[in-house]
Amino acid sequence: MEQFLKRDTHGSYISGSFQNQTADKSIDLISPVLNKAWAKLCLAGTSVTQQAIEGSVAAFQTWKMTPPPSRALYLRKLADLLVENKDALAQLITLEMGKTIKEALGEVQYGAGYFNWYAGEAERLYGSLVPSQFPDKRLMVRYESVGVCAAITPWNFPLAMPARKLAPALAAGCTMVLKPSPETPLTALALAYLSREANIPNDVFNVVVGDEEVVGAAMLESNSIRKLTFTGSTQVGRYLYARSADTLKKLSLELGGHAPFIVCDDANLDAAIEGLLSAKLRNNGQACIAPNRVFVHEDIYDDFIDLLSIAVRAIKVGDPRDEKTDVSYILHPESIKKVEKHVEDAIIKGAKPISLGNEVYEPKILADVSPDMLVFNEETFGPVIPITSFSSFGEVVSLANDTGAGLAAYVYSDGMMQAHALVEALEYGIVGVNDGLPSTPQAPFGGVKDSGFGREGGSSGIREYLTEKYISFGFHL
Repeated sequence: MEQFLKRDTHGSYISGSFQNQTADKSIDLISPVLNKAWAKLCLAGTSVTQQAIEGSVAAFQTWKMTPPPSRALYLRKLADLLVENKDALAQLITLEMGKTIKEALGEVQYGAGYFNWYAGEAERLYGSLVPSQFPDKRLMVRYESVGVCAAITPWNFPLAMPARKLAPALAAGCTMVLKPSPETPLTALALAYLSREANIPNDVFNVVVGDEEVVGAAMLESNSIRKLTFTGSTQVGRYLYARSADTLKKLSLELGGHAPFIVCDDANLDAAIEGLLSAKLRNNGQACIAPNRVFVHEDIYDDFIDLLSIAVRAIKVGDPRDEKTDVSYILHPESIKKVEKHVEDAIIKGAKPISLGNEVYEPKILADVSPDMLVFNEETFGPVIPITSFSSFGEVVSLANDTGAGLAAYVYSDGMMQAHALVEALEYGIVGVNDGLPSTPQAPFGGVKDSGFGREGGSSGIREYLTEKYISFGFHL
Protein backbone atom coordinates (compact mmCIF):
# COMPACT_ATOMS: atom_id res chain seq x y z
CA MET A 1 0.00 0.00 0.00
CA GLU A 2 2.85 2.39 0.73
CA GLN A 3 3.92 2.30 -2.91
CA PHE A 4 0.38 3.06 -4.07
CA LEU A 5 -0.08 5.92 -1.61
CA LYS A 6 3.13 7.63 -2.71
CA ARG A 7 1.75 8.26 -6.19
CA ASP A 8 0.52 11.72 -7.06
CA THR A 9 -1.00 10.65 -10.40
CA HIS A 10 -3.62 7.95 -10.72
CA GLY A 11 -5.42 6.29 -13.60
CA SER A 12 -7.45 3.22 -14.50
CA TYR A 13 -6.32 -0.26 -13.48
CA ILE A 14 -6.37 -2.66 -16.45
CA SER A 15 -4.63 -5.98 -17.05
CA GLY A 16 -2.74 -5.76 -13.78
CA SER A 17 -1.23 -2.30 -14.32
CA PHE A 18 -2.20 1.30 -13.68
CA GLN A 19 -2.83 3.37 -16.80
CA ASN A 20 -1.42 6.61 -15.44
CA GLN A 21 -0.22 7.82 -18.82
CA THR A 22 -3.16 6.67 -20.94
CA ALA A 23 -5.94 9.21 -20.67
CA ASP A 24 -8.14 11.40 -22.79
CA LYS A 25 -7.79 14.14 -20.18
CA SER A 26 -6.70 14.66 -16.58
CA ILE A 27 -8.18 16.58 -13.67
CA ASP A 28 -7.14 17.60 -10.18
CA LEU A 29 -8.69 15.48 -7.45
CA ILE A 30 -9.81 17.65 -4.53
CA SER A 31 -9.82 16.36 -0.96
CA PRO A 32 -12.77 17.91 0.94
CA VAL A 33 -10.80 17.52 4.17
CA LEU A 34 -7.58 19.11 2.96
CA ASN A 35 -9.59 21.54 0.81
CA LYS A 36 -7.01 21.36 -1.96
CA ALA A 37 -5.88 19.21 -4.86
CA TRP A 38 -4.02 16.18 -3.58
CA ALA A 39 -3.69 14.05 -6.70
CA LYS A 40 -4.01 14.18 -10.46
CA LEU A 41 -6.55 11.85 -12.02
CA CYS A 42 -6.19 10.53 -15.58
CA LEU A 43 -9.65 10.01 -17.06
CA ALA A 44 -10.27 7.13 -19.42
CA GLY A 45 -12.28 7.44 -22.59
CA THR A 46 -14.17 4.95 -24.74
CA SER A 47 -11.08 3.17 -26.08
CA VAL A 48 -9.62 2.51 -22.61
CA THR A 49 -13.01 1.34 -21.36
CA GLN A 50 -13.27 -1.04 -24.30
CA GLN A 51 -9.78 -2.32 -23.54
CA ALA A 52 -10.86 -3.10 -19.98
CA ILE A 53 -13.98 -4.91 -21.19
CA GLU A 54 -12.08 -6.96 -23.76
CA GLY A 55 -9.52 -7.94 -21.14
CA SER A 56 -12.27 -9.07 -18.79
CA VAL A 57 -13.89 -11.11 -21.57
CA ALA A 58 -10.65 -12.99 -22.14
CA ALA A 59 -10.02 -13.49 -18.42
CA PHE A 60 -13.55 -14.81 -17.91
CA GLN A 61 -12.81 -17.91 -19.97
CA THR A 62 -10.17 -18.99 -17.46
CA TRP A 63 -11.64 -17.57 -14.26
CA LYS A 64 -14.99 -19.31 -14.65
CA MET A 65 -13.14 -22.63 -14.89
CA THR A 66 -11.06 -21.93 -11.78
CA PRO A 67 -12.29 -24.33 -9.08
CA PRO A 68 -14.46 -22.56 -6.49
CA PRO A 69 -12.14 -23.49 -3.58
CA SER A 70 -9.30 -21.82 -5.47
CA ARG A 71 -11.40 -18.70 -6.05
CA ALA A 72 -12.17 -18.73 -2.34
CA LEU A 73 -8.46 -18.65 -1.50
CA TYR A 74 -8.01 -15.50 -3.58
CA LEU A 75 -10.94 -13.82 -1.83
CA ARG A 76 -9.69 -14.71 1.64
CA LYS A 77 -6.26 -13.39 0.77
CA LEU A 78 -7.77 -10.10 -0.39
CA ALA A 79 -9.81 -9.89 2.83
CA ASP A 80 -6.65 -10.42 4.86
CA LEU A 81 -4.84 -7.68 2.95
CA LEU A 82 -7.69 -5.25 3.55
CA VAL A 83 -7.51 -5.86 7.29
CA GLU A 84 -3.70 -5.67 7.32
CA ASN A 85 -3.89 -2.27 5.60
CA LYS A 86 -6.97 -1.00 7.42
CA ASP A 87 -5.32 2.09 8.90
CA ALA A 88 -3.93 3.30 5.57
CA LEU A 89 -7.20 2.55 3.79
CA ALA A 90 -9.24 4.33 6.46
CA GLN A 91 -7.09 7.43 6.18
CA LEU A 92 -7.51 7.33 2.41
CA ILE A 93 -11.30 7.07 2.70
CA THR A 94 -11.45 9.94 5.19
CA LEU A 95 -9.30 12.25 3.10
CA GLU A 96 -11.11 11.30 -0.09
CA MET A 97 -14.71 11.85 1.01
CA GLY A 98 -14.73 13.20 4.57
CA LYS A 99 -16.27 10.58 6.85
CA THR A 100 -14.81 10.14 10.33
CA ILE A 101 -11.76 7.95 10.74
CA LYS A 102 -13.79 5.71 13.09
CA GLU A 103 -16.40 5.11 10.42
CA ALA A 104 -13.75 4.64 7.74
CA LEU A 105 -12.11 1.90 9.81
CA GLY A 106 -15.51 0.26 10.17
CA GLU A 107 -16.03 0.46 6.41
CA VAL A 108 -12.76 -1.39 5.77
CA GLN A 109 -13.75 -4.18 8.17
CA TYR A 110 -17.22 -4.28 6.60
CA GLY A 111 -15.75 -4.59 3.10
CA ALA A 112 -13.34 -7.32 4.17
CA GLY A 113 -16.30 -9.20 5.63
CA TYR A 114 -17.85 -9.53 2.17
CA PHE A 115 -14.75 -11.17 0.73
CA ASN A 116 -14.63 -13.63 3.62
CA TRP A 117 -18.34 -14.39 3.38
CA TYR A 118 -18.32 -14.96 -0.38
CA ALA A 119 -15.21 -17.09 -0.15
CA GLY A 120 -17.44 -19.46 1.79
CA GLU A 121 -20.31 -19.06 -0.64
CA ALA A 122 -18.01 -19.95 -3.55
CA GLU A 123 -17.48 -23.31 -1.88
CA ARG A 124 -21.24 -23.80 -1.46
CA LEU A 125 -22.34 -23.40 -5.08
CA TYR A 126 -24.43 -26.53 -5.11
CA GLY A 127 -26.60 -27.62 -8.00
CA SER A 128 -29.61 -29.87 -7.55
CA LEU A 129 -31.28 -33.06 -8.71
CA VAL A 130 -34.94 -32.70 -9.64
CA PRO A 131 -37.31 -35.66 -9.16
CA SER A 132 -38.66 -36.67 -12.57
CA GLN A 133 -42.11 -37.92 -13.44
CA PHE A 134 -40.53 -40.09 -16.14
CA PRO A 135 -38.63 -43.27 -15.24
CA ASP A 136 -36.24 -42.87 -18.18
CA LYS A 137 -35.13 -39.29 -17.41
CA ARG A 138 -32.81 -37.72 -14.85
CA LEU A 139 -33.23 -33.98 -14.29
CA MET A 140 -30.50 -31.69 -12.98
CA VAL A 141 -29.88 -27.99 -12.35
CA ARG A 142 -26.42 -26.45 -12.29
CA TYR A 143 -25.34 -22.88 -11.70
CA GLU A 144 -22.94 -21.11 -14.04
CA SER A 145 -21.26 -17.70 -14.04
CA VAL A 146 -23.36 -15.05 -15.77
CA GLY A 147 -20.31 -13.56 -17.53
CA VAL A 148 -18.47 -10.26 -17.53
CA CYS A 149 -20.03 -7.80 -15.08
CA ALA A 150 -19.97 -4.01 -14.90
CA ALA A 151 -20.32 -2.19 -11.59
CA ILE A 152 -21.04 1.50 -11.02
CA THR A 153 -20.57 2.73 -7.46
CA PRO A 154 -21.19 6.02 -5.59
CA TRP A 155 -18.95 8.34 -3.59
CA ASN A 156 -20.36 7.86 -0.09
CA PHE A 157 -18.99 4.36 0.61
CA PRO A 158 -15.95 4.15 -1.69
CA LEU A 159 -14.73 0.78 -0.38
CA ALA A 160 -17.88 -0.92 0.88
CA MET A 161 -19.85 -0.55 -2.34
CA PRO A 162 -17.15 -1.98 -4.65
CA ALA A 163 -16.47 -4.79 -2.16
CA ARG A 164 -20.15 -5.68 -1.90
CA LYS A 165 -20.31 -6.14 -5.67
CA LEU A 166 -16.87 -7.54 -6.43
CA ALA A 167 -16.86 -10.28 -3.79
CA PRO A 168 -19.94 -12.21 -5.00
CA ALA A 169 -19.03 -11.67 -8.65
CA LEU A 170 -15.57 -13.19 -8.25
CA ALA A 171 -16.92 -15.96 -6.05
CA ALA A 172 -19.41 -16.87 -8.79
CA GLY A 173 -16.67 -17.05 -11.41
CA CYS A 174 -17.46 -13.72 -13.08
CA THR A 175 -14.98 -11.03 -14.02
CA MET A 176 -15.75 -7.38 -13.29
CA VAL A 177 -15.12 -3.92 -14.70
CA LEU A 178 -15.72 -1.30 -12.02
CA LYS A 179 -16.47 2.36 -12.60
CA PRO A 180 -16.15 4.14 -9.25
CA SER A 181 -17.39 7.66 -8.68
CA PRO A 182 -14.89 10.12 -10.18
CA GLU A 183 -15.18 12.02 -6.88
CA THR A 184 -13.74 9.09 -4.87
CA PRO A 185 -11.73 6.84 -7.21
CA LEU A 186 -8.59 6.36 -5.12
CA THR A 187 -10.12 3.92 -2.65
CA ALA A 188 -11.33 1.72 -5.50
CA LEU A 189 -7.88 1.88 -7.10
CA ALA A 190 -6.35 0.92 -3.74
CA LEU A 191 -8.67 -2.10 -3.73
CA ALA A 192 -7.39 -2.97 -7.21
CA TYR A 193 -3.80 -2.60 -5.99
CA LEU A 194 -4.48 -5.05 -3.15
CA SER A 195 -6.22 -7.45 -5.55
CA ARG A 196 -2.95 -7.57 -7.47
CA GLU A 197 -1.09 -8.19 -4.21
CA ALA A 198 -3.50 -11.07 -3.61
CA ASN A 199 -2.40 -12.49 -6.99
CA ILE A 200 -5.87 -12.31 -8.48
CA PRO A 201 -5.20 -12.91 -12.21
CA ASN A 202 -4.95 -9.97 -14.59
CA ASP A 203 -8.23 -8.66 -16.02
CA VAL A 204 -10.38 -10.56 -13.53
CA PHE A 205 -10.88 -7.17 -11.87
CA ASN A 206 -10.42 -3.96 -13.85
CA VAL A 207 -11.16 -0.41 -12.70
CA VAL A 208 -11.97 2.33 -15.20
CA VAL A 209 -11.88 5.92 -13.98
CA GLY A 210 -13.64 8.40 -16.22
CA ASP A 211 -16.63 10.58 -16.95
CA GLU A 212 -20.02 9.08 -16.16
CA GLU A 213 -21.33 9.57 -19.69
CA VAL A 214 -18.31 8.17 -21.53
CA VAL A 215 -17.49 5.10 -19.44
CA GLY A 216 -21.10 4.34 -18.58
CA ALA A 217 -22.18 4.54 -22.21
CA ALA A 218 -19.45 2.12 -23.29
CA MET A 219 -20.55 -0.33 -20.61
CA LEU A 220 -24.22 -0.07 -21.54
CA GLU A 221 -23.59 -0.50 -25.26
CA SER A 222 -21.32 -3.51 -24.89
CA ASN A 223 -22.85 -6.89 -25.68
CA SER A 224 -19.94 -8.44 -23.79
CA ILE A 225 -21.20 -7.03 -20.47
CA ARG A 226 -23.84 -9.51 -19.35
CA LYS A 227 -24.59 -8.07 -15.93
CA LEU A 228 -24.74 -4.51 -14.58
CA THR A 229 -24.88 -3.68 -10.88
CA PHE A 230 -25.47 -0.12 -9.74
CA THR A 231 -25.83 1.76 -6.46
CA GLY A 232 -27.10 5.32 -6.70
CA SER A 233 -30.16 7.46 -7.30
CA THR A 234 -33.50 6.19 -8.54
CA GLN A 235 -33.35 8.65 -11.44
CA VAL A 236 -30.06 7.23 -12.74
CA GLY A 237 -31.23 3.69 -12.00
CA ARG A 238 -34.24 4.15 -14.26
CA TYR A 239 -31.98 5.45 -17.02
CA LEU A 240 -29.65 2.45 -16.72
CA TYR A 241 -32.63 0.09 -16.67
CA ALA A 242 -33.96 1.54 -19.92
CA ARG A 243 -30.57 1.62 -21.65
CA SER A 244 -29.76 -1.95 -20.63
CA ALA A 245 -32.82 -3.22 -22.48
CA ASP A 246 -31.03 -3.01 -25.83
CA THR A 247 -28.51 -5.66 -24.78
CA LEU A 248 -30.78 -7.48 -22.27
CA LYS A 249 -28.29 -7.27 -19.42
CA LYS A 250 -29.04 -8.83 -16.08
CA LEU A 251 -29.42 -6.00 -13.54
CA SER A 252 -29.11 -5.31 -9.84
CA LEU A 253 -30.19 -1.82 -8.81
CA GLU A 254 -29.80 -0.53 -5.26
CA LEU A 255 -31.45 2.87 -5.44
CA GLY A 256 -32.56 5.70 -3.19
CA GLY A 257 -34.22 5.23 0.18
CA HIS A 258 -36.55 7.21 2.43
CA ALA A 259 -36.48 5.13 5.59
CA PRO A 260 -39.13 5.43 8.30
CA PHE A 261 -38.02 5.00 11.91
CA ILE A 262 -40.97 3.95 14.07
CA VAL A 263 -40.85 4.28 17.86
CA CYS A 264 -43.78 2.48 19.47
CA ASP A 265 -45.28 3.32 22.85
CA ASP A 266 -43.66 0.24 24.43
CA ALA A 267 -40.16 0.95 23.08
CA ASN A 268 -37.05 1.29 25.21
CA LEU A 269 -36.41 4.99 24.63
CA ASP A 270 -32.70 4.89 25.39
CA ALA A 271 -32.21 2.04 22.92
CA ALA A 272 -34.38 3.77 20.32
CA ILE A 273 -32.41 7.01 20.55
CA GLU A 274 -29.10 5.18 20.37
CA GLY A 275 -30.32 3.25 17.34
CA LEU A 276 -31.67 6.37 15.66
CA LEU A 277 -28.45 8.33 16.05
CA SER A 278 -26.25 5.45 14.89
CA ALA A 279 -28.45 4.91 11.82
CA LYS A 280 -29.05 8.57 11.01
CA LEU A 281 -25.67 10.13 11.69
CA ARG A 282 -23.50 7.46 10.11
CA ASN A 283 -21.67 9.31 7.35
CA ASN A 284 -23.53 12.41 8.60
CA GLY A 285 -26.81 11.16 7.16
CA GLN A 286 -25.36 10.49 3.72
CA ALA A 287 -26.46 6.86 3.48
CA CYS A 288 -29.30 5.32 1.51
CA ILE A 289 -30.67 3.50 4.56
CA ALA A 290 -30.47 6.50 6.91
CA PRO A 291 -33.80 7.24 8.66
CA ASN A 292 -35.52 10.15 6.94
CA ARG A 293 -38.82 10.20 8.81
CA VAL A 294 -39.09 9.49 12.53
CA PHE A 295 -42.53 8.45 13.75
CA VAL A 296 -43.00 8.52 17.54
CA HIS A 297 -46.14 7.42 19.37
CA GLU A 298 -48.00 10.38 20.84
CA ASP A 299 -47.86 8.98 24.39
CA ILE A 300 -44.05 9.16 24.46
CA TYR A 301 -43.54 11.97 21.95
CA ASP A 302 -42.45 14.73 24.34
CA ASP A 303 -40.22 12.44 26.41
CA PHE A 304 -38.54 11.12 23.27
CA ILE A 305 -37.76 14.61 21.97
CA ASP A 306 -36.37 15.72 25.33
CA LEU A 307 -34.06 12.69 25.57
CA LEU A 308 -33.04 12.98 21.92
CA SER A 309 -32.12 16.63 22.39
CA ILE A 310 -29.84 15.75 25.30
CA ALA A 311 -28.18 12.98 23.28
CA VAL A 312 -27.61 15.24 20.26
CA ARG A 313 -25.99 17.92 22.41
CA ALA A 314 -23.43 15.33 23.58
CA ILE A 315 -22.32 14.51 20.03
CA LYS A 316 -18.90 15.82 19.06
CA VAL A 317 -18.87 17.34 15.58
CA GLY A 318 -15.44 18.07 14.19
CA ASP A 319 -12.43 17.13 12.08
CA PRO A 320 -12.98 13.64 10.64
CA ARG A 321 -9.30 12.82 11.18
CA ASP A 322 -9.73 13.15 14.95
CA GLU A 323 -10.53 9.78 16.54
CA LYS A 324 -12.73 11.54 19.12
CA THR A 325 -15.00 13.05 16.46
CA ASP A 326 -18.48 11.48 16.29
CA VAL A 327 -19.80 13.38 13.27
CA SER A 328 -17.66 14.90 10.54
CA TYR A 329 -17.98 18.56 9.59
CA ILE A 330 -17.66 17.52 5.93
CA LEU A 331 -20.88 17.39 3.93
CA HIS A 332 -21.16 16.86 0.18
CA PRO A 333 -22.11 20.12 -1.61
CA GLU A 334 -25.37 18.59 -2.85
CA SER A 335 -26.20 17.46 0.68
CA ILE A 336 -25.64 20.99 1.97
CA LYS A 337 -28.14 22.36 -0.56
CA LYS A 338 -30.70 19.71 0.36
CA VAL A 339 -30.33 20.25 4.12
CA GLU A 340 -30.74 24.01 3.81
CA LYS A 341 -33.72 23.67 1.50
CA HIS A 342 -35.51 21.07 3.64
CA VAL A 343 -34.99 22.85 6.96
CA GLU A 344 -36.14 26.21 5.59
CA ASP A 345 -39.23 24.69 3.97
CA ALA A 346 -40.17 22.75 7.11
CA ILE A 347 -39.92 25.77 9.41
CA ILE A 348 -41.93 27.94 7.02
CA LYS A 349 -44.66 25.27 7.00
CA GLY A 350 -44.82 24.98 10.79
CA ALA A 351 -42.18 22.50 11.94
CA LYS A 352 -40.72 23.25 15.36
CA PRO A 353 -36.92 23.62 15.37
CA ILE A 354 -35.70 21.81 18.48
CA SER A 355 -32.00 21.89 17.73
CA LEU A 356 -30.41 23.33 14.59
CA GLY A 357 -26.84 24.01 15.66
CA ASN A 358 -24.79 26.83 14.23
CA GLU A 359 -23.59 25.12 11.04
CA VAL A 360 -25.27 23.23 8.22
CA TYR A 361 -23.29 20.06 8.99
CA GLU A 362 -24.45 19.84 12.63
CA PRO A 363 -27.29 17.43 13.57
CA LYS A 364 -30.72 19.08 13.44
CA ILE A 365 -33.98 18.07 15.10
CA LEU A 366 -37.32 19.19 13.67
CA ALA A 367 -40.52 18.36 15.57
CA ASP A 368 -44.13 18.42 14.40
CA VAL A 369 -43.17 17.58 10.82
CA SER A 370 -46.16 17.07 8.52
CA PRO A 371 -46.68 15.29 5.17
CA ASP A 372 -46.80 18.55 3.20
CA MET A 373 -43.13 19.31 3.92
CA LEU A 374 -40.25 18.52 1.56
CA VAL A 375 -38.32 16.80 4.33
CA PHE A 376 -41.21 14.34 4.70
CA ASN A 377 -41.31 13.52 0.99
CA GLU A 378 -37.70 13.66 -0.20
CA GLU A 379 -34.51 11.92 0.86
CA THR A 380 -32.43 14.61 2.61
CA PHE A 381 -29.05 12.83 2.60
CA GLY A 382 -27.92 14.92 5.54
CA PRO A 383 -28.08 15.20 9.36
CA VAL A 384 -31.72 16.31 9.68
CA ILE A 385 -33.98 14.36 12.06
CA PRO A 386 -37.66 15.12 11.24
CA ILE A 387 -40.12 13.85 13.86
CA THR A 388 -43.85 13.20 13.46
CA SER A 389 -46.28 11.84 16.07
CA PHE A 390 -48.74 9.01 15.45
CA SER A 391 -51.61 7.56 17.44
CA SER A 392 -52.37 4.15 15.94
CA PHE A 393 -50.91 1.16 14.11
CA GLY A 394 -52.89 1.89 10.96
CA GLU A 395 -51.85 5.54 10.89
CA VAL A 396 -48.12 4.88 11.18
CA VAL A 397 -48.18 2.10 8.59
CA SER A 398 -49.99 4.38 6.15
CA LEU A 399 -47.52 7.22 6.76
CA ALA A 400 -44.47 4.98 6.54
CA ASN A 401 -45.55 3.35 3.29
CA ASP A 402 -46.62 6.61 1.66
CA THR A 403 -43.51 6.87 -0.51
CA GLY A 404 -42.14 5.36 -3.68
CA ALA A 405 -39.01 4.25 -1.84
CA GLY A 406 -38.79 0.82 -0.26
CA LEU A 407 -35.23 0.19 0.86
CA ALA A 408 -35.01 0.14 4.67
CA ALA A 409 -37.26 0.73 7.67
CA TYR A 410 -36.75 0.62 11.43
CA VAL A 411 -39.06 -0.44 14.25
CA TYR A 412 -38.43 -0.01 17.96
CA SER A 413 -40.81 -1.96 20.17
CA ASP A 414 -40.48 -4.35 23.10
CA GLY A 415 -43.73 -6.03 22.06
CA MET A 416 -43.12 -9.08 19.89
CA MET A 417 -46.61 -9.12 18.39
CA GLN A 418 -46.54 -5.42 17.54
CA ALA A 419 -43.06 -5.63 16.04
CA HIS A 420 -44.00 -8.64 13.89
CA ALA A 421 -47.17 -6.93 12.69
CA LEU A 422 -45.21 -3.86 11.64
CA VAL A 423 -42.55 -5.93 9.86
CA GLU A 424 -45.24 -7.62 7.78
CA ALA A 425 -47.05 -4.36 7.01
CA LEU A 426 -44.04 -2.28 5.99
CA GLU A 427 -43.24 -2.22 2.25
CA TYR A 428 -39.47 -2.34 2.53
CA GLY A 429 -36.71 -4.77 1.64
CA ILE A 430 -34.91 -4.40 4.98
CA VAL A 431 -36.40 -3.90 8.44
CA GLY A 432 -34.27 -3.34 11.53
CA VAL A 433 -36.21 -4.29 14.65
CA ASN A 434 -34.54 -2.71 17.68
CA ASP A 435 -31.46 -2.52 15.43
CA GLY A 436 -30.11 0.66 13.88
CA LEU A 437 -27.37 -1.07 11.89
CA PRO A 438 -28.95 -4.06 10.11
CA SER A 439 -26.56 -4.36 7.15
CA THR A 440 -24.16 -7.31 7.31
CA PRO A 441 -22.42 -9.55 4.74
CA GLN A 442 -24.41 -12.59 5.86
CA ALA A 443 -27.83 -11.11 5.00
CA PRO A 444 -29.46 -9.87 1.78
CA PHE A 445 -29.44 -6.10 1.24
CA GLY A 446 -31.81 -4.50 -1.24
CA GLY A 447 -35.12 -2.79 -1.73
CA VAL A 448 -38.51 -2.90 -3.40
CA LYS A 449 -40.57 -0.41 -5.40
CA ASP A 450 -38.51 2.63 -6.48
CA SER A 451 -35.54 1.44 -4.43
CA GLY A 452 -34.73 -1.13 -7.08
CA PHE A 453 -34.30 -4.88 -7.18
CA GLY A 454 -31.67 -7.52 -6.66
CA ARG A 455 -29.81 -8.33 -3.46
CA GLU A 456 -26.27 -7.90 -2.17
CA GLY A 457 -25.09 -10.00 0.74
CA GLY A 458 -26.29 -13.32 2.09
CA SER A 459 -26.59 -16.52 0.13
CA SER A 460 -28.93 -14.81 -2.35
CA GLY A 461 -26.26 -12.23 -3.23
CA ILE A 462 -24.18 -14.71 -5.20
CA ARG A 463 -27.24 -15.82 -7.19
CA GLU A 464 -27.28 -12.38 -8.80
CA TYR A 465 -24.10 -13.40 -10.64
CA LEU A 466 -25.22 -16.85 -11.73
CA THR A 467 -27.47 -18.38 -14.35
CA GLU A 468 -29.41 -21.60 -13.98
CA LYS A 469 -28.81 -24.36 -16.49
CA TYR A 470 -31.32 -27.20 -16.59
CA ILE A 471 -30.17 -30.58 -17.94
CA SER A 472 -32.46 -33.44 -18.86
CA PHE A 473 -30.74 -36.82 -19.31
CA GLY A 474 -32.64 -39.48 -21.23
CA PHE A 475 -31.95 -43.14 -20.45
CA HIS A 476 -32.67 -45.98 -22.87
CA LEU A 477 -33.22 -48.81 -20.44
